[in-house]
Amino acid sequence: MLAGIPLGDLAFLAVSLVLAGAVTGLLAGVFGVGGGAVIVPVLYEIFRVIGVAEEVRMPLSVGTSLAIIIPTSIRSFNAHRAKGLVDLSILKVWAIPVVAGVLAGSWIARYAPADLFKIVFVAVATVSALRLLFAADRWKFGEDMPGKPLMVVYGGIIGVLSALMGIGGGQLSSLFMTFYGRPIHQAVATSSGLGVLISIPGAIGFIYAGWPQMALGTLPPLSLGYVSLIGMILFIPTSIWTAPIGARLAHRLSKRRLEVAFGLFLLVVASRFVWSLLH
Repeated sequence: MLAGIPLGDLAFLAVSLVLAGAVTGLLAGVFGVGGGAVIVPVLYEIFRVIGVAEEVRMPLSVGTSLAIIIPTSIRSFNAHRAKGLVDLSILKVWAIPVVAGVLAGSWIARYAPADLFKIVFVAVATVSALRLLFAADRWKFGEDMPGKPLMVVYGGIIGVLSALMGIGGGQLSSLFMTFYGRPIHQAVATSSGLGVLISIPGAIGFIYAGWPQMALGTLPPLSLGYVSLIGMILFIPTSIWTAPIGARLAHRLSKRRLEVAFGLFLLVVASRFVWSLLH
């Protein structure tokens, strides 16, 4: 027994984390996302089962997700870059505003109520799901990417929202790029690079944000600020292994069925967090 948790439950949780890591890596490759849309709700439920306090449960899930995304994003980005579809010019424009947005989101996380993380997750996940399920490529703001000033603004917004959601930014940037007429495969490949820009400063920021909670004793054992080291150890190996597999699938298969499945998953997760907000 560890921290009052029966060994049988610990074994179940460990297996769940390992399997979720495999799914996370696959999604990272297929959709150009860091997998946070999977990691955050899975960790939230696991932390609930082991009795983590409600006020730190969501930021702990978000911070741990950002830390887990670091190696997954690097592996996914390298796999997509090898295919020659990454638009580095977009990443260069977004680099500074995205990192600035992540740091701002991490600062907000230190003082924000737990419900804010859920509200942001629900809003972004719902919009993304509706587009995946119903709009396909019909939602467009233009036929080409906007000018640099607007790109900088979008980059900052992507950074802030990604930090508060615990995602690598690929979900948001892919959505944005397809709104401006970029082919989905190029959007996915380019968006994979944002995971690297977001996850590293994001994880460091959430360690800082959760530091006061360590002194208060509200975090579970082996937590570094709002980053659970146990969650990292169990998630990362399988997510790294499956990320290149997902990248290969993204370039070989029709994405429609996967888009529908991912959209439905996002709606289920959003509904779960809405329920927790209302109860």
